[in-house]
Amino acid sequence: MLALVAGLMVGCGNPGPAVSSSDFIRIDGQDLVAPDGSKFFIKGTNLGNWLNPEGYMFGFQKTNSARLIDQMFCEMVGPDFTAEFWKMFKDNYVTEKDIEFIASTGANTIRIPFHYKLFTDEDYMGLTSAQDGFKRLDDAIGWCRKYGLYVILDMHDAPGGQTGDNIDDSYGYPWLLESEASQKLFCDIWKKIAQYYKDEPVILAYDLINEPVAPYFDNVEDLNDLLEPLHKRVTAAIREVDNNHIIMLGAPQWNGNFKPFKDWTYDDKLMWTCHRYGGDPIRPAIMNFIEFRDSTNLPMYMGEIGHNTDEWQETFCRTMQEANIGYTFWPYKKIRNSCFSGITPPENWDKVMEFSEAPRATFFEIRAARPDQETAKKAMLDFIEACKFENCTPQEGYIKSLLLN
Repeated sequence: MLALVAGLMVGCGNPGPAVSSSDFIRIDGQDLVAPDGSKFFIKGTNLGNWLNPEGYMFGFQKTNSARLIDQMFCEMVGPDFTAEFWKMFKDNYVTEKDIEFIASTGANTIRIPFHYKLFTDEDYMGLTSAQDGFKRLDDAIGWCRKYGLYVILDMHDAPGGQTGDNIDDSYGYPWLLESEASQKLFCDIWKKIAQYYKDEPVILAYDLINEPVAPYFDNVEDLNDLLEPLHKRVTAAIREVDNNHIIMLGAPQWNGNFKPFKDWTYDDKLMWTCHRYGGDPIRPAIMNFIEFRDSTNLPMYMGEIGHNTDEWQETFCRTMQEANIGYTFWPYKKIRNSCFSGITPPENWDKVMEFSEAPRATFFEIRAARPDQETAKKAMLDFIEACKFENCTPQEGYIKSLLLN
């Protein structure tokens, strides 16, 4: 078992004013309630790709998980330059200017996906020890506090892998559900995060585990049955140190199948989170979510939705508002469009993309496919410039379609 970073052992280093339970978003039946007593309806976006790189947001297809992207960059320009790139990427992909812009659109919530490795000494995004997970989250939470936004913390990539696909940066199977070592690390990290942020009212909720158990496995039903016990185990770990925050429970099969859940009475601050891409943007298409929500009398929230036409998105937002299902669209920023803020690919980025798609199973293939290193390095540096807020293109039609104001 890899040791957790020592800095996790203590809470926030700069404690603010004393807080009470009334300072936090709370649950009242199927509604969320703000500290002032008004109903709170989630509307916002996801900071995908910032702390959990995903291939398509760079324009990559086959090279589509954080581990594979890092390996590809190392093969192309070497590990030292790759480590420098990741630091610049984390410094520039999301900044205070981005958070200020998100707030200006009328959004009230940001979901922050993160990789569990940010809270270990595992090799991740250019660091092999003293990972900077709390620093990165602290920065974003501080900016959100300044501009009046709430934060949902989403463990998008869990130890062992919870999905078994590229989105959890796994090895093609949800070993978290079957591995005691991975489950212990999963619970330990969430407990340390909860200890650190237990008195932070800007955090709306902990989204425990993103899109567990992809539908590809012969034993999918057996895996589904293992999810609720894991939810109970990690919830108990969190409650040892934090009784303030809401805990969000996502369903297997792309956060879409709630049938495996039989018990929602083991904690008094639980709510559901669903995801949906495509299909009809009308109420009958999400009746399974509505009916499950109604049967449990707990809030339901659409944590991810997007990648459609502006017209479809506007219609679906109206559907969700009428159904009392809050939402955060995916993602805030990516290459080109279908997001809040589009990145224009820099010169020679096509050469990086070509290398990412080329056969690289042998050292011969790596050497044969590798572009000129100086050209590739400059393209990567230019990507950093292109991803800065001031160089991105606001997608005005997209933003308008989300009915944030």
